[in-house]
Amino acid sequence: MKVLVLGGGVVGLAAAYYLAHDGHEVAVVERNAGVGLETSYANGGQLSYSYVAPLAGPGVLPKVPPWLLRRDAPLRFRPALDWQQWRWCLEFVLACNRRQADLTTRRLLRLAYYSRGLMHRFVAAERVDFDYVRNGKLVVHSDAASFESARRLLEYQASLGSEQEALDADACVALEPALAAMRSRLVGGIYTPSEDAGDCYAFCVGLERILRAGGATFLLNTEIRRLLRWRERIIGVETTAGVLEADRYVLALGAASPWLVRPLGVRLPIYPLKGYSLTLPVGPTHVAPRISITDFKKKIVYAPLGDELRVAGMADLAGYDATIDETRVATLLEETRAAFPEASDYSRLKPWCGLRPATPKGAPILGATPYPNLVLDCGQGALGFTLALGCGRVVADIVAGKAPEAPLHGMQLGGV
Repeated sequence: MKVLVLGGGVVGLAAAYYLAHDGHEVAVVERNAGVGLETSYANGGQLSYSYVAPLAGPGVLPKVPPWLLRRDAPLRFRPALDWQQWRWCLEFVLACNRRQADLTTRRLLRLAYYSRGLMHRFVAAERVDFDYVRNGKLVVHSDAASFESARRLLEYQASLGSEQEALDADACVALEPALAAMRSRLVGGIYTPSEDAGDCYAFCVGLERILRAGGATFLLNTEIRRLLRWRERIIGVETTAGVLEADRYVLALGAASPWLVRPLGVRLPIYPLKGYSLTLPVGPTHVAPRISITDFKKKIVYAPLGDELRVAGMADLAGYDATIDETRVATLLEETRAAFPEASDYSRLKPWCGLRPATPKGAPILGATPYPNLVLDCGQGALGFTLALGCGRVVADIVAGKAPEAPLHGMQLGGV
């Protein structure tokens, strides 16, 4: 079949990779001049398979009011005259309970572990240089209550297949000496040796190369205007390059996905959470982390990527504006300097921001729509890189008419 993949970020490219592998004629439509230039470009770099608990948890709501008053808050809300934003917020509040959080975590863990297996097979089979390392991840805590809660979660996730270890503060520094400057405020950490890291943009470029070599086509600098339908089928995509036709269409436009299907009567509960990152040069004289670090309290992640350190964090619920907020970058830089003062000379940092396509419950939206030839692959939020291969394989199976290996409970359109 001929399949049009709408979106050239990591999620769309992963779907295109498996569709092409299955023998379909694949074309990728992307509005930018290259692939992976938006949310995938400078994300946190962590392939965080065991840390997929949704933002909507039972302990989040009491923290929101104080966060609203702080310049350096991990989550910032800027209300707008946008009923989609307010509806998303209401659904997020309703999802902030233990039952829903545990249910979403179980579902995401299954998909994440499936994606991890696919990533390991991909790395073994393909020659793509994206600074990939299987270096583990340490989540550090500076609050005794949060660390105790993490220990309880460790026991819960162990029942679902996670292999993790609780470490005291000294053991955290012994494992990662770059944490020495943070030692005075650490109470402990959770170490997961099975986590990976990599450069998502380089991964996207590698996928493009593989796809082009296999005969896939790319329509770059091509803006998608609307989907054309006749009765219960999509018959084409109107773009700046003309009308494009295919047998199947895969929607992987990230935060822009809801706009495209809304005229068709399909509602996707997706809203952008703007995230920020810094990329810092690391030289032989610097003392930077060699494993991935997550500061649980600050909600900041640190991932070594070759001779650079990727720092990412924060979330702004502030609409579709992708402009960099300099105050947020300054906060991220300040926190990084305090945590790892010798990690870089901080003279050549590269700031970035991207719009994460988040759902209220934290799970992606995959699979069928009321239009049999339109398949969804969107709403991965901050887990796009982590889940991309798993979601892509699921979508390819659905296009082929096969039952996906990964269960989709709660991840289909209108799922609970």
